[in-house]
Amino acid sequence: MTYRKLGFASKERKAALRKLATDLLYYESIETTVDRAKELRKIVEPLITLAKNSYDDFETVVVKTKVARKDKDGKRVREEKNGKRIVVFDEVEKTIKKDNIKRLNARRKMLRTFYKITVLPKGAKKKKATEFDLAKKMFDEIGPRYKERNGGYTRIIKIGKRKGDNAEMAIIQLV
Repeated sequence: MTYRKLGFASKERKAALRKLATDLLYYESIETTVDRAKELRKIVEPLITLAKNSYDDFETVVVKTKVARKDKDGKRVREEKNGKRIVVFDEVEKTIKKDNIKRLNARRKMLRTFYKITVLPKGAKKKKATEFDLAKKMFDEIGPRYKERNGGYTRIIKIGKRKGDNAEMAIIQLV
């Protein structure tokens, strides 16, 4: 199989393509060079096929768990026992999705490709940053969207040359 070297050493090229794949699936449209877009298509389309084929392969399970009780300000409630202040826990039932083998394997393949995305709410400090679950987005949004489609999940639109180095630019987006 031939591939474009893109002016990188192999580790750098793989890292750049992983980053582009993560960004494309998060934003659903990015601007890059034509050659990078064509290489990116080879990475993203099999991942979308994985999500499409296994998005409904899970079972719903009810689990009992302990959660710290909180007051009106959102702080943990503490009681004093034997001279020590101990956090009070309540037992709660939660409904979770448990992946079956096919979906679990697909999730692991996706997570091997994606980089972590941290999301910071507007006006919030760095402490409030949360990690975005891109694999969940793949199974919940992207997989069901393409269930009737047999390939061709991305579109490359050429937009002309870049001003600095005259490289041919393109927008790659999910169809």
